[in-house]
Amino acid sequence: MNTTDSQDTSHGVERTDHGEEPRGVRVTPTHLRLLVAASGWLALAATTLPGPSPLRWIPVLLFTLFGPGCAALYPQPGGLAAGARLEAIALAAPVSLSLGVLAATSLFLVEAFSMIAFLVSLAVFTTVTAALPGLPLPAARRGAAERAKRRPAAGGGT
Repeated sequence: MNTTDSQDTSHGVERTDHGEEPRGVRVTPTHLRLLVAASGWLALAATTLPGPSPLRWIPVLLFTLFGPGCAALYPQPGGLAAGARLEAIALAAPVSLSLGVLAATSLFLVEAFSMIAFLVSLAVFTTVTAALPGLPLPAARRGAAERAKRRPAAGGGT
């Protein structure tokens, strides 16, 4: 082993003294889209577990609360600024619950409601929506509450 190389095993990141940046896992928007798309199918798979264990209801609850809303709001072109991220987090749960109510009501109206049908319809919606660009957010269009840089006034110092 070279004496100029060191390895930091506490976080699984390798560091060298040659001026290189540490290499770690980087989460990209594609990773987030895949995670959101898979979350519905994971919740559906969790329903096959026996009994009322937390491993069964926690993924279903989290997916129902956040999955469809995250799929609809997060894949923003160009990413989100700090204020728009806060707006998307605040809107993810209400949007998800609204989509869940629409799905449940539609299934009740056609007399086909079951937990499996409900989760399959939300999982399909989430998977398809995660592949599309997110809904435009007002804060993202405004510049997300970022301060506008003031330019000095031309022609005088008042």
